[in-house]
Amino acid sequence: MLKAMKPIDWRLCLIADAEAAGDRSLVSIIREAVEAGTTLVQVRGKKLSTPQFLNLALAASEFLKSRNIPLIINDRTDVALACDADGVHLGQEDLPLPFARKILGDQKLIGISVNTISEAKEAEANGASYLGVGPIYDTSSKEELRTVLHLDGLRNIRKKVKIPILAVGGIQAENARDVISSGADGIAVISALMASKDIAEATRRLLQAIGNRS
Repeated sequence: MLKAMKPIDWRLCLIADAEAAGDRSLVSIIREAVEAGTTLVQVRGKKLSTPQFLNLALAASEFLKSRNIPLIINDRTDVALACDADGVHLGQEDLPLPFARKILGDQKLIGISVNTISEAKEAEANGASYLGVGPIYDTSSKEELRTVLHLDGLRNIRKKVKIPILAVGGIQAENARDVISSGADGIAVISALMASKDIAEATRRLLQAIGNRS
């Protein structure tokens, strides 16, 4: 497994989605979540232009570096490189992992979204730093959903790979502990934080449910 430059606390990843933010400042949302204990941030802006996404990534990077919180850029290896993020998260239809690794080098994180054991094993074999495994539960946060894995699916993937797993999809404070107990190193959430009227309180509830695994 390729090593990141600094140890990663995988417990709670906020997927800071520009579309989900609506009229709110995404950087302000990130700030609230991080100040309440979020340990990792992935910035996503699928409908933003490249200049818009880059400006957002640069602003997020500036804040997160000041708090020593890792920043992952969704999909865009070029933007991750431009803003000196800690890594990139890629889907099955994005730039293939070996090429992303060639661009970013050995010291950056590269996460891969997987939904099957074969995808997980392939990603690990190709040098992925971690896996985004899901969806674990039904969720409305993604337009095109793959097969819902449930906890059994998560457990089956966990048995086959050694690299860290971020579980994603429909995870809330009420089920987060079950997800961690089923083999995930952490959870990645959108609506559980961004749909909350009190982001700080929602963050604390998730962390309490997960327990101290740092």
